[in-house]
Amino acid sequence: MKLRKMPQTRQTFLNCPDWVMARPIAHRGLHDINDGRVENSLAAARAAVESRYAIECDVILSRDGEAMIFHDDDLPRLTGMQGLVKDHTAQQLQQIALLGGNGETIPTLAQLLETIGGKVPLICEIKSNFDRQAALTHRSIAVVKGYSGPVAFKSFDPMVVEWLRELAPDHPRGIVGQSSYRGADRIGLTADQIAELVKLTHWSRTEPDFMSWRYKDLGQPAPYVSRTDVGVPVMSWTITNRRQQLLALQDANQIVFEGFLP
Repeated sequence: MKLRKMPQTRQTFLNCPDWVMARPIAHRGLHDINDGRVENSLAAARAAVESRYAIECDVILSRDGEAMIFHDDDLPRLTGMQGLVKDHTAQQLQQIALLGGNGETIPTLAQLLETIGGKVPLICEIKSNFDRQAALTHRSIAVVKGYSGPVAFKSFDPMVVEWLRELAPDHPRGIVGQSSYRGADRIGLTADQIAELVKLTHWSRTEPDFMSWRYKDLGQPAPYVSRTDVGVPVMSWTITNRRQQLLALQDANQIVFEGFLP
């Protein structure tokens, strides 16, 4: 990608509140393992709040149906333990220490909301295996109900976004995407599903308020048309330095960042 003149875009977006794109979004919180702040930890959330960044988090379901703040399906990378998250109860997961986290353990979505306390926006990604299982979506919506702070939801899975449209219309919803699926990215996906994800043919069902698109794919038709013609803003992931930030903001409205301070 080369630096170039920013294209003309709409300044007023269809249904997305200003707060969704108002501040850079700390990817899985403002984490820094060298400072004992692990991704998706309460320490990373507190650091983001202190610096006034919005927060992106991942939610995944425990065995007993709780929304846990954790990215991976399995435990080894972040905890050193073996096994899958879904095979553990919320109570068990809350007792598992995060590697390098100074004793912090895997939090629940409710604990994260309490930590943030409405001080900064939360962009909550609902993880999915594209298996048409709605339990995590239902639980995430239930936990957020009554929380007074700004929360938006997003997912790679159009079915999840469709459920959000129906069940949580008051919360902004976004589709996470990229313009190609290769290797590990396409595992478990059919050719028809990939075409739907890339070409956004689900749009009439999902009606996303914003898009969250892979940085290297910003010049592709889906995010470009969404932003410039339809009026749906785009956040871009994952930005890791200032040059990428400058490039991304030519074609996106906001960045999801890690590894530096924008």
